Amino acid sequence: MSNGRLSNGAVSSPPRLMMQQGHALSWTDDLPVCHLSGVGLSTNQIYREDGNRREEHEYEDRNFHFSHDSNCFLYGVFDGHNGSRVADFAAQRMPAELLLGQLQNKTTDAFLAVENVYFESTDGLLAEKTTTQDQLPEGITSYEAYNKYPDIVKKLQQLEQELSGGTTATLVLIYNNKIYVANVGDTRALLVKMAQDGRLTVMQLSNDHTIADPSEQARLSALGLDVDKLRTANKIGNSNCTRCIGDYHVKGGYRDIDYLSFATKEPVIAEPFVDGGIPVDDSCAFLIIMSDGLYEAFTDATGTERVNADIAGMVATEFSQQTTLNGVAQAVVDKVVRIHHDTFMTGNVLQKRLCQKRDDITLLVRQFNYPLSAVSPTSIRSLHPASTPLYQPQPRPPALNIPSQHASFSPSGDSAADSPKTPTNQYAAGSTSGSSPYLQTTESTVGGRTQTSSSTCTSEDSTQSSGEVRMFASRRARETDMQLDEEGKVKPYVDFSEFYNAFNQMTEDQQQALLNEMRPRSMYDPIQEEGESLSLPEH
Repeated sequence: MSNGRLSNGAVSSPPRLMMQQGHALSWTDDLPVCHLSGVGLSTNQIYREDGNRREEHEYEDRNFHFSHDSNCFLYGVFDGHNGSRVADFAAQRMPAELLLGQLQNKTTDAFLAVENVYFESTDGLLAEKTTTQDQLPEGITSYEAYNKYPDIVKKLQQLEQELSGGTTATLVLIYNNKIYVANVGDTRALLVKMAQDGRLTVMQLSNDHTIADPSEQARLSALGLDVDKLRTANKIGNSNCTRCIGDYHVKGGYRDIDYLSFATKEPVIAEPFVDGGIPVDDSCAFLIIMSDGLYEAFTDATGTERVNADIAGMVATEFSQQTTLNGVAQAVVDKVVRIHHDTFMTGNVLQKRLCQKRDDITLLVRQFNYPLSAVSPTSIRSLHPASTPLYQPQPRPPALNIPSQHASFSPSGDSAADSPKTPTNQYAAGSTSGSSPYLQTTESTVGGRTQTSSSTCTSEDSTQSSGEVRMFASRRARETDMQLDEEGKVKPYVDFSEFYNAFNQMTEDQQQALLNEMRPRSMYDPIQEEGESLSLPEH
């Protein structure tokens, strides 16, 4: 993404902010947040058999969503690895380069410019690493060094950790009602559009730069690397991404890695995939930017082959349930997290292995022409007088219909119908119509023609989140007799004598069964998806 899209004087160039180490001052402190977008987050987790969980590492995802003016919006999601240092740097520096005019009169791409400045900031670390290595005797083995010079080895490991940190990056710029996308790594950007008949389609605007991508395999093979070995390891250094910002370990230092040392030049690069000029018109519903932690967790838990469509369908559903965009994004994240955890707790051996842990999750949703729920929890009291019911049925959003092929998931290779009913195969094979559990279609005949319409289904088990609708019960002043009785107690509002009489007539086993049924349920009971499934086709 070059500075050309922000040239011609359309974007002013405020004085450059001085970035300090740490969090004292950010490049982007003065940039206004875009309130047409919302973000949902979840930290990485490792699950235990008893249901408890812990974080494997610090939270390494970063994001921003800025509005420079009415014609310029910038969004970014970064997924760091080996620490958050590079993700922090890129999330602060990238909007400074693009929105604060730092690329004016330059031809270098923003991604390469940010990486170059980052590597300049690590010169001290490289010098310290060289000095520390010189303290070890020449020719000493790693085992001998670990036993004879543990402090030096520990220092070298810390320096290597910092130098090997990197990050993916996906940026979406909306400028003069056109969408431009640039990315390195596997953080995804999706555009969901709505046709005149109400059908939704989802397009992936970014490109996954991973070892599994055929074009990236061809590039690495042309550099002299053994692609089959890379595919087997599914890693290139500390990540499976073939493009990223930072990570000196697989860039300037790639010759120190045996299986990369044969490359004719740096195998991992920061050159981004760039696409753009997509007009923002009435057909645009919403935009999604998500880290791989979201779509990989959902894929591992459900076995879906249409994860983009499924997640877009979940977002569409939450638009009809939530009143804020943060609520929409967080509700989807919470639901994926719960499905993933439930699959580990109740799944078979393969599902448990796939879902033993998950990465950090970030989901950014940008609204275009798709409506939120009309009921606001903060405005209910002011909109409805005390003499009228607080709840008023709300119209549903425009009809949704997302046709696609549906693939069932069966880890054992048997048909999904024969598999045990776990949260995973309930989601994947619970419908025979070949669709997603978040959308529902109906057919009607009008004037001799069959018309297909659809609406969003609401699952009673849908994960609730901040910003969701909460119906507050009306609390009128009661005119009930509040006088105390002879025992100093207020007369009961409800007579439970009939219940107790029936309870006393039960056998002991019946009483115990009833008490067990009334016992509060765990918040991690498996989600039961309802409704006929439909999904969005991937393009």
